[in-house]
Amino acid sequence: MNLQKQQRLVIDALEDTKAQDIKVFNTTGLTGLFDRVIIASGTSNRQTRAIASHVAEQAKKQGLEIVAFEGEDTGEWVLIDLGDIVVHCMQPAIRSYYNLEEIWGAKPVRVKLLPTGPAQASDFDEDFPEE
Repeated sequence: MNLQKQQRLVIDALEDTKAQDIKVFNTTGLTGLFDRVIIASGTSNRQTRAIASHVAEQAKKQGLEIVAFEGEDTGEWVLIDLGDIVVHCMQPAIRSYYNLEEIWGAKPVRVKLLPTGPAQASDFDEDFPEE
């Protein structure tokens, strides 16, 4: 599965579980370890764990390997490493404290997200054409 389809799979899984403030960053120029960082927030430990579990479940259904799945015990910050994509599911206070957007945010990827409200709706085209 190509990177764009993997990215869409993760975004769809995040949206399925009502993840908030989804951000996607291109990290190809920053590290050779992965190509995308996706950060999303959950409103509670339970939701953050559910978001991460759903992403991992959907990835497995599509034959993607889960390289690492960490942080499920507390649910404050759950990391899913899918090889080319690393997903961070975080509670807002933890997300604000660690500010991963500052570390990885040099090249945001424009993606189409489901509207979350009139003032917050993101309606961008993905940065790669369909293959």
